[in-house]
Amino acid sequence: MERVTNLASEKPVVIFSKSSCCMSHTIKTLFYDFGVNPAVHELDEISRGREIEQTLSRLGCNPSVPAVFIGGEFVGGANEVMSLHLNRSLIPMLRRVGALWV
Repeated sequence: MERVTNLASEKPVVIFSKSSCCMSHTIKTLFYDFGVNPAVHELDEISRGREIEQTLSRLGCNPSVPAVFIGGEFVGGANEVMSLHLNRSLIPMLRRVGALWV
């Protein structure tokens, strides 16, 4: 759990992803299109990725990827991020944590 917490705090936006996951790709693209530069951890490409994935599942992320942290706080997966975007809450949240300046 400590490792996930440390990784989730390294940048304003942190995404735990898998390189083969289409929903992870969609969420990363959404943030990139906003001009956000998230820290992305591809769990299928890093050591102890499986362990991190299990921790994310215990946090309630189901499926385990994508898992998005904004300002060090767990936001959720693709459904939660898209809901925030559609109700116009995502951009103000990104501004608040310094991930977006415009």
